[in-house]
Amino acid sequence: MTSGTEQQSRAAVALKYDGEKAPTISATGTHELAEEIIRIAREHNVPLYENAELASILARLSLNEEIPESLYRVIAEILAFAFHIRGLTPEDRKPGTPSGDSMNQ
Repeated sequence: MTSGTEQQSRAAVALKYDGEKAPTISATGTHELAEEIIRIAREHNVPLYENAELASILARLSLNEEIPESLYRVIAEILAFAFHIRGLTPEDRKPGTPSGDSMNQ
């Protein structure tokens, strides 16, 4: 989601969730890299969720780092929505197959 001003940069964060552990950061970037993350997500029909504040918080984490416990609920709601719009439930996912989701600002 763009912030409405040209001065703020666009950021994107991709999450990986294997259904067993907390979701982890699989990609993060700003400017052109953010656009590339979003482009790849769209190419692969990965649902996008736009929230500038959440993207900013997640962008501070390192690659492969688990999301903090304080974000479990909000991320769980986003992942549930991503499954829902695909017509799936977490149980429909094949074991060991990660699901992806992207956050962008």
